[in-house]
Amino acid sequence: MAIGARLEAKLSKRYPPETRLDEEFGRHAITFITNADGDPVTLFIGQRNPDGTIRGERYARKLLLDPASGRVVKSHWDLKGRTERG
Repeated sequence: MAIGARLEAKLSKRYPPETRLDEEFGRHAITFITNADGDPVTLFIGQRNPDGTIRGERYARKLLLDPASGRVVKSHWDLKGRTERG
């Protein structure tokens, strides 16, 4: 599954630093983890299990930051594999 434009727009925002956010996105459950700056860097998308874990796919984000301003210059999500727990 590719990350669509709507989900990419949601993940391009900043959130509280170093947190885990569990949400519903369309017909999928998503969980994302933010770094120290509040940028989402890990994403799990699929179906949520009763224990809160997600059975689906895991993505990791590569960020290229501007050293002067700290703003994101480039962002790319890499599919890291399936999560089959549950």
